[in-house]
Amino acid sequence: MNKTKLLFGLGILAVVGIVLVAADHIDAPGTTNNTADIADFYGFESPSNEANTVFIVDLQTNVMPDLAYGTFDEDVLTEINIDTTGDLIEDMVIQALPRGDTMYFFGPAVPTATGLNGEVLVNNPLGKVAISAAEAVTTTTDDGVSLFAGPRQDAFFFDFGQFNKVIGGEAPEGFLAADQAVDTFDGSNTMSLVVEIPNAMLGEAMGTNVIGVNVYKTWVTTNRKQ
Repeated sequence: MNKTKLLFGLGILAVVGIVLVAADHIDAPGTTNNTADIADFYGFESPSNEANTVFIVDLQTNVMPDLAYGTFDEDVLTEINIDTTGDLIEDMVIQALPRGDTMYFFGPAVPTATGLNGEVLVNNPLGKVAISAAEAVTTTTDDGVSLFAGPRQDAFFFDFGQFNKVIGGEAPEGFLAADQAVDTFDGSNTMSLVVEIPNAMLGEAMGTNVIGVNVYKTWVTTNRKQ
């Protein structure tokens, strides 16, 4: 497998700190109906091991259960960027790139380029996992890294109909209470990437938050091969 230059950044979604979630949908050109579309990014302390961090990247939100499962685009590299110095420039990256029915992960390692340019870190393999279909398949590496790639239920709760009414000035009552709101994305799937990784592999944290959890500045980008 040769190094592949990826020159065009398609999507970006950020999480500042761990135990936060961000959501966004189809903002960047060329992301509609493919896995360059970053929907949600989650980062949190592993519930089973406080020395690990879990990253979840959800891509392509319109994978409905009555349709064929989506696929990962082989010319799209997904990259989890980690800033350990506070300058909002990635110091470490974790990459995911599909080939056939397998998702290959690389890093965490210092990137060869930052910003919109990137290069697959083929000399820093992290592990691989079979891309799941209906049944979830996970793998754990010798370094204690757990990996997953495949469709999962969209975890983001959002009443899109009420949102449109609010911004259109048709809902003076504002947003509805949780027991009255409609989960627009209920029954929808995303194409998900999950990495649970020991904090020792992530580099120096920015510090800890008020509950003592390690805090990193992280964001996700998708790049298409040029």
